[in-house]
Amino acid sequence: MMTGHVSYAEDFKAVAATLPGVGVPWLEQLRTNAMESFLDSGFPTTRIEDWKYTDLRSLTRRHYTPVTRPPSIDSVIPADPWWQDELQHRLVFIDGHFVPELCPLHPLLNGVTITSLARVLEQQPDLLEHRLGRNTALEQPGFNAFNTAFMRDGAYLTLGDGTVLEQSVHLLFVSTGTDLSMRPVRNIIVAGPHSHATVVESYVALGDAAGLTSAVTEISLETGAHIEHYKLEEESASASHIAGIYVTQERDSRFDSHNIALGGQLVRNDLQIALNGPGAATTLNGLTVTRGRQHVDNHTRVDHNKPQARSDEWYRGILDDRSRSIFNGRIVVHPNAQQTVSHQANHSLLLSGDAEADAKPQLEIHADDVQCTHGCTVGQLDEDVLFYFRSRGVDAVTARNFLVCAFAVDVLERIRLQPVRRMLERRLAGRFMDMEVLDSLRERLSG
Repeated sequence: MMTGHVSYAEDFKAVAATLPGVGVPWLEQLRTNAMESFLDSGFPTTRIEDWKYTDLRSLTRRHYTPVTRPPSIDSVIPADPWWQDELQHRLVFIDGHFVPELCPLHPLLNGVTITSLARVLEQQPDLLEHRLGRNTALEQPGFNAFNTAFMRDGAYLTLGDGTVLEQSVHLLFVSTGTDLSMRPVRNIIVAGPHSHATVVESYVALGDAAGLTSAVTEISLETGAHIEHYKLEEESASASHIAGIYVTQERDSRFDSHNIALGGQLVRNDLQIALNGPGAATTLNGLTVTRGRQHVDNHTRVDHNKPQARSDEWYRGILDDRSRSIFNGRIVVHPNAQQTVSHQANHSLLLSGDAEADAKPQLEIHADDVQCTHGCTVGQLDEDVLFYFRSRGVDAVTARNFLVCAFAVDVLERIRLQPVRRMLERRLAGRFMDMEVLDSLRERLSG
C-alpha cells in the first residue's frame, strides 16, 4: 500500500457501509477490487507517459474528504442559468447527491429511464452488474479505480429501441464550495438501437473552494443509435476536476461530443471512443479557455476496430496569463479497419508570452486502405490582421478581443443546441469583449 494513500483507505472503510447498494455481493466486490487497485497504483505521476505534462503533486499533497450527505439547500440556482428557459429533462446533483425536488422531468416515452444511479443501485442493482466498469479499465493508474471505489451517485439514462427524445437531458452537478471535499460522480448512458437523445453534462460551482470532482461517464450506443453529448466544465478557480468519458459504438451509430473547459485550477479530461461496428461515426469538438495559472489536459483516443467507420476531431484552445493546456489526441486504426476515414486538428492561440500549449497528435495505422490526416498549430494573433483592423478605425484592444472570439467560432458553429451555444458566446464576449461592442463591430466590418 502506498503510504500517501493510507488516509483514503481509512475513508473507504468509514463510508463503505453508507454507499448505495451495500450488501449487494458483486457491487461490494467491485468496490473492494477498485480500492485495492487504487492503493497499489496510487494517483498517476509524470513518469507515466499519458501524464507527462500534468503534475498532480498539488492534488496529492491534499486530502479530500467524501461528502456523505447532501447539504440542506432548499433551492440552488447557479449564476447565469443559461438553461432556465429551455424545456428539458433535468437531474440536479448537489455535492454529488441527487436532489429530486430540483429536477423537472416531463412526460417520458415508453422505454426511457432517467433517474439517479444511487436509486438503481438500491432498488435494481442487477441492471448495473454488467454495465458498471464495462467501458473503463480499473488497472489504469489512479482515477477510474478511485471513482469506482467511492462512487455514490450520478445519472442513469437508458433509451429503448427507436426512442427519440425531443427534449434534451441536462445533468447538472453543483459544488456548494465546501473546501477539500471529494465528489465522485458516475454516469451510465445506454442508447438502444436507432434511439436518439441530446445529453448535457455540466459542472458548476457556487464558491471558490479547493474541492475535487472525480467524474466517470460510460456511454454505450447500439446499432443505429445517436447521442449528442455536451460536457461543460465551469468549476471554481481553485478546484480540481478529473474526468473520463468512455464510449462504445456499434454498427451505424453516431456520437457527437462537445467538450468545453472554462473553469478549474487543475483539469484533466479523458475521452475514449471505441468504434466497434461498420458505419459508426464520431465527432469530437472541443474548446478550452484558460487564464491565471489554470492547467487543462485533454486526452482523446479513438480506436477504429471495424471497417468503414469515421472520426472527425477539432479541438481549440485560448490561453492567457501563465495558464497551460495539453492536447494529446491518439487515433488507432486496427488491422481489420479498412476504409477508415479519420481527421484530427488541434489549434491553440496564445494571448500571453507566459502561456504554454503542448500538443501531441498521434496516428497509429495498421491498415492500408485508409484516409487519415492530422494537423496542429500553436501561435499568437496575426499582426497583419490586427493592422487591418486598425486601418478600419478599430482600436488595438477591441481588435484583439474580436479576433479571439472569432478564433472560437470554428468550435461554436458545430454546436447545434442553441442555449449552450448562446451561453458560450456570452462567456467569451464577457471575458474578452462587451456583447454590444461585439455586435456593433460586426455591423461595422460588414458595412
